[in-house]
Amino acid sequence: MIIARVIIAFICLLHLYIMWLEMFAWTTRAKKVFRKFPEDLFEKTKPLAANQGLYNGFLAAGLLWSFFIKDEVWSANVAAFFLLCVLTAGLYGAITAQRSILYIQALPALLGLLALYFEV
Repeated sequence: MIIARVIIAFICLLHLYIMWLEMFAWTTRAKKVFRKFPEDLFEKTKPLAANQGLYNGFLAAGLLWSFFIKDEVWSANVAAFFLLCVLTAGLYGAITAQRSILYIQALPALLGLLALYFEV
């Protein structure tokens, strides 16, 4: 389960970064990351971005939680659930917002699910 855990840790860190970006750096650093987003909308959408960031934090928390579950099957089930949530969010984001989300968010989640499936 080592490969799966490495992928899950990466995804967890990614979502903590996204949480920070959307909750605390939306009007500063996020402008450099989300270059296609209209400059004049960052300040206006700050509360919406913070709410979205909170959800990314929940995804990270769930993935992190899976590391502290002693039962390997239960840990894998919790990780799989949150990876499916990340995958769903990534697919939806790729369809509705920006295609690159497919590669940044959905693909790592899919790889994590495959690693879980083949390693357990």
